[in-house]
Amino acid sequence: MNSSNALLDLILLVDDDDTTNYLNERLLKEMQVAKQILVLKNGQEAIEYLKKANNALENHPDLMFLDIKMPVMDGFTFLEEYHSSGLDAGDHVIILMLTSSASFYDLERLKNYKKVKKHFSKALTKHDVQEIMKDYFKQKEVGK
Repeated sequence: MNSSNALLDLILLVDDDDTTNYLNERLLKEMQVAKQILVLKNGQEAIEYLKKANNALENHPDLMFLDIKMPVMDGFTFLEEYHSSGLDAGDHVIILMLTSSASFYDLERLKNYKKVKKHFSKALTKHDVQEIMKDYFKQKEVGK
């Protein structure tokens, strides 16, 4: 894989499910979407990473896939903390939610978060990634 052709610098996969992380990371690498893919196990790890990124100790992500249901800090709690701590102020990261069982309540609740662009079922498909790149990064030919 030649990651120098990658369109994005960094994607965060925030999910406690190892199988989902493995499948998503493998797909994103195969499609050469990002130079770096970082897997974090819960929202707390993601908040800590983003605080370091704001202090320029880490790279800012271009795209984040966030699971709704996780231990320690779930997706909704992450979104609250992300907003209340001001991490979203100058941040241009695209946040997409991942879920294995989206309840109507969860999907309605997601509408309260302007930073969340869309939700996807686990695991991502090639079509999902192509659609994401086209819709949010104006790239139509990824993975073809």
